Amino acid sequence: MFKALLILFTMSAFSFLPPCSQKHPAEANTAASLPFGQSPSPAANTTSIPSGRQSPTTPANTVPLSGAPASAAEATVASSAAKTTVALAAETTVPSSAVEATIAAAADLRFAMDSLITIFTKANPDALIKVIYGSSGSFFEQIGNGAPFDLFFSADAEYPRRLKDQNKTISDVKLYGIGQLVLWSKTVDPSKDKMNTLLNSNIKKIAIANPAHAPYGQRAVESLQHYDLYDKVKDKLVIGENIAATAQYAQSGAADIGLIALSLALSPSLQQSGGKYWLIPAEAHKPLQQGFVLLQHAKGNADAEKFAAWITTPIATAILQHFGFAKS
Repeated sequence: MFKALLILFTMSAFSFLPPCSQKHPAEANTAASLPFGQSPSPAANTTSIPSGRQSPTTPANTVPLSGAPASAAEATVASSAAKTTVALAAETTVPSSAVEATIAAAADLRFAMDSLITIFTKANPDALIKVIYGSSGSFFEQIGNGAPFDLFFSADAEYPRRLKDQNKTISDVKLYGIGQLVLWSKTVDPSKDKMNTLLNSNIKKIAIANPAHAPYGQRAVESLQHYDLYDKVKDKLVIGENIAATAQYAQSGAADIGLIALSLALSPSLQQSGGKYWLIPAEAHKPLQQGFVLLQHAKGNADAEKFAAWITTPIATAILQHFGFAKS
């Protein structure tokens, strides 16, 4: 009976996601997703997910109420506008007891996380969830310096483990998937010559994420070294701030090819651009074990705790696998 209910629930959840157009399933066209090339600043990379409530705003057509109107007609308009403003404010005001949960998420999660939050908030309409995307290493530094995040989803589980060692977490680190690395290009088919595609004379620039703080950049370097290619192509490397920026370089033509996350290769924008990819074998680099943790800032935040618990459910796991994350 439980198995049947789970199947029905999974089918309902996946009604939000489009059918797969490749061997690997494709992501949902989430309206909240942002362009790849934006820098990982809170202003640029913040995605607020609707949850049935909005913060109070001032309507654009509000008539200023300071000073007396010049005529009876104006007085009527001002009175009507004032009533409308009050009514709208009453409808949109978030109760003072509501506490927003803020997630710091690795850039490879952009499409998967947007869909996870959409499905979670549909089942929990009172939840307030905000997500900011960037590189895992940068988030690790920010959290260490006191950044007010509630949950940290890292492309390398070692970062949240180190935060736990520093007593900056309130939960154990839990794995949510294993990232996969691919060669992606708009101009060549990497599946023909595989890693030797990088030696093609037409390949002038190769995009990788910054290995100083981006786990996918570290695994890209390991893969190049595994195939004895690093010294041969190092002068062609173009460094992206995070894996999303790296994908943007390859998509825009700023690079001829990129070593990027499978989850981004399956994204609507990269699929629509007509690129092709080849999955780099897992033995070519260390595993991209990805994990999350509740941070100290999440104490007393019911939405953060509920979302963290939900991520470990079969439904959430299935969604992550849909977006190219191997089961951990």
